[in-house]
Order: sequence, then C-alpha cells, then structure tokens
Amino acid sequence: MTSTAITVGIGPLTENDIVQVARSGAQVEIAEDALVEIARSRELIEALALAETPVYGVSTGFGALATKHVAPDMRTQLQRSLIRSHAAGMGAEVEREVVRALMLSRLSNLATGRTGVRPVVVQAYADLLNAGITPVVYEYGSLGCSGDLAPLAHVALVIMGEGRARLADGQLVSGEEALLSAGLEPILLAEKEGLALINGTDGMLGQLVLALHDIDELCNLADAAMAMSLEALLGSDEPFEAELVGMRPQPGQQISAANVRAMLRGSQIIEDNRGPQKHRVQDAYSIRCHPQVAGGVRDTVEHARRIAGYELASVIDNPVVTPSGRVVSNGNFHGAPVAYVLDFLAIALADLASISERRTDRLLDANRSHGLSPFLADDPGVDSGNMITQYTAAGIVSEMKRLAVPASVDSIPSSAMQEDHVSMGWAGARKLRRSVDGLRHVIAIEFLNASRALELRAPMTPGPAASAVIAQLRTSVGGPGPDRFASPELIAVSDMLLDGTLLTVLDEAGVDLHDLHH
Repeated sequence: MTSTAITVGIGPLTENDIVQVARSGAQVEIAEDALVEIARSRELIEALALAETPVYGVSTGFGALATKHVAPDMRTQLQRSLIRSHAAGMGAEVEREVVRALMLSRLSNLATGRTGVRPVVVQAYADLLNAGITPVVYEYGSLGCSGDLAPLAHVALVIMGEGRARLADGQLVSGEEALLSAGLEPILLAEKEGLALINGTDGMLGQLVLALHDIDELCNLADAAMAMSLEALLGSDEPFEAELVGMRPQPGQQISAANVRAMLRGSQIIEDNRGPQKHRVQDAYSIRCHPQVAGGVRDTVEHARRIAGYELASVIDNPVVTPSGRVVSNGNFHGAPVAYVLDFLAIALADLASISERRTDRLLDANRSHGLSPFLADDPGVDSGNMITQYTAAGIVSEMKRLAVPASVDSIPSSAMQEDHVSMGWAGARKLRRSVDGLRHVIAIEFLNASRALELRAPMTPGPAASAVIAQLRTSVGGPGPDRFASPELIAVSDMLLDGTLLTVLDEAGVDLHDLHH
C-alpha cells in the first residue's frame, strides 16, 4: 500500500477522503489499531452467540421478526438470507462514485470495532475498493431508516460472491467473477455480520459529501458568472463594496461579494459607467442581491457540512458494541439529521439557479439589456440568437423547484409497523444530485450568454477575469455570429464547469475566489 492511501480506523473520514476514493480511485488501508479493536469486539459477539439469552441480529430474526429465535446451526444461513432478501433494489444503476462513497463510509463504520464483524469482513470492503470493483446498486429501495438497506445489501452480496458488479473498466460481471478477477475469496458471513453491513446511513451520507464538494465550486462559479453578467448589463459594482455588505455580517454574503469584487477588478466597462453619465440609480435584484442569495447558499452548505462531519464521526449500526462492552439496540441508523440537510440544500440550489436564470433572461431581452441586440442575435428575425438557451434554463429551474419539495417530511411505515417512521434520506440524496447537475447547467447557460454579450459590447472592454473566461470558452464555443447548432456549445461550457477548467483559468488569471470551507 502506498503512503498516499487513505487510512481507515484512526479517526473520522474527511470530506476529502470520500472524494479521493469515490472519484480518484485512491487506495484504502485499515489501521493496525483498528484491526485489534475489531477482533476484540468480535470475541464479545461470539460469546453472546453461545448464550441462551437471545440477542437481536445475533440469534434472532430481523425487523418485525426479531422475536423469532434462530438456532446456532442456522445462523450463517440467517445472515446470508438477510443480504439476499434485502438486496431488493430496482431502477437505474447508481453512479460508480456514489457506490464507492457509500462503501468507504461503511468500511469506516466497520473499522471502528463497534459493529462486531470479523477483520476479514472489513478487509473485504477495502479489497473491493482497491481493486476498483463496484457492486451494482439500484436507485430505488432505501427508505433511509434501519440504514440504506437495499443499496448496502447489494454491496454485501458481492463480497459473498453473489449479485453483480462492474470491474474497473466498466465490464458487468457476476459477483463471483468480480472476486475471481481480483484474486479474492467469497466471505461466508457469521453471526451479526450481515446486519452490520447494511445498517448505516452511508448511501445518503456519501452523496451529501460529494454534493458539498461540488456546491463549493458551483457557488464560486455562480459569483463569476454574475460578475460577467453585471459587466455585460452595464451594472454597478457599488452594492458589493466591503463597507456595505459588512453592515450585514452574514458570512456567506461577505465571501460572495468579495468574489464579485475580485472578478470585476480592472474592468473598463465598470469604470466607464461611473459618475454623472450613469443612467441607472439601481440594478435589478438579480444583480444587486446576488451575494445575499449565493451567500445564503454558502451558509446553508456550512450547516450541512457540520451535520456531515458529525455523521462521519458516528458509529451507525444496530445493535452496536459499546466501548463498555455491551451489545445494545438503538436508533442511530435513522437518517433524519442527514435527510433534513439534503432537502435544505435542494431548496438553496433551486434559488441560486433561479436568480441565475433571471440574469440570462435579462441579457437576452432587448428591453432590459441596455443596448444589446434582441436575444444577442446576429441578424434579429433571421437569427433567433440565444433565445432558446433561456428556455432550457427555465425548464431546468422549474424542475429544480419541484426537486426542492422535501423528501424528509414523508414517511411510509414498513416491516409490519415495527419500522413505523422513516427518513426518506436516500430519496433526498438522489434528488439533490439532480439539483447539483441542474445548477451546473443553468450557470453554464449564463456564462455562455454573458460572454457573448460582453463581446457585443466591443470596443468596450471587460476586466481581465471576464476576458480570461471568454478566451477559454472560445476554445470550444464560437463567438457572436449567425445561428448554429446550440446544444454542443452548451454542453461544452457545462463540461468546463464540471471538470474545473473555468476555475483553473480564473486562478491562473489571478482571480482569488474563496468559499467558507477553503
């Protein structure tokens, strides 16, 4: 194992750990101290398995069947049956990065030594991750309580040599073939181990952590796009002055306004629009109030990040092996804390996309764009220009508003009313991922239109930051001119947001963008 591996079991995972393993294929290793603690707690489980007193998950059935005692010679079958029956997912395959994130989160829980599994089971998860084997997990199946049961069960199937998985190259194979390809042996689960593999909030948590990483970048990109729109609309930079925004000490607002100031530094358009020739006293809310909206998103992200940090430091299992040596049933698997912030973030992102779309519409409307051609068209009437890009943005924003309806307020009882209140956190995580994707597209559309509008302002010149963005966009996207196939250009801009190209360009141009996390 290389020195750059993520070591699990010496403390909580970090957000960066999750991102590196999920997206960059970082290797993982288990701390030696953790293996010792794992073995110690396993001894306790094995002792309880021999006792006459029934212990949930060790010598009983599950859920509403918890009152049924299971004889010792049937307990291996009990764990195997649990995984098979709970692997009941349906729908589309979940993304590789999500599966890897939830596997790492579950591995971290197992490595605490508080779940009672054997070291060989913990190592099996590390081996799958390091081999690039990704169990096939389906979109539907989790209620976000008693853990993300179905998604985690599909993962557990593969270490048993069952189910289906994708190899590092994406090839779809059986669980048995996946293990053989990496020289791994199937695991025969013993008492409590099946339960420990599925009783966690790891799916919703992994998706939350990945979303937090993405939203940080998108908030900076939203600030950059807004600043370019402001220049293109001959707006004022006065509302973003430190003295003014400092009168309302919301942390996110301060950061967003500072980013706008950094983007506008050196703008000749801004300088030319100062003084008595200035033709407007105030800009529209979608420009003037951007730091208040984007800053509110940042503050929401920090709240969600705090909740994610608590969850990354948690032991989620039922029953759990306490440090004092007890095996106790509990409710820590309930996903409510994570579910709430997943919903909160979807609300915030819908609003950030909404204010971006309003600026795009303003850039395209000749009645409000202060001298720009209708829809930024080359020959209005013959050409429609970028008219339909606003339609695309509006359609995405409308969907994001629907996705902002909370999942966590819903609960459908399950398991014969034993599990009579659930979090729906997995559903919240799935819709947040779609919201993140939607926001990226909406901001890309604003960049596309702001850059074209700025070029149409020639010979007026924008600042170095906007000029650097425009130069990068022109490597894949044409400038003003007759109508052409729009979709590839929109996708090209969105891809530059996704892969970090535009943030890199701004950094290289000396634009110092910040977020609350960094």
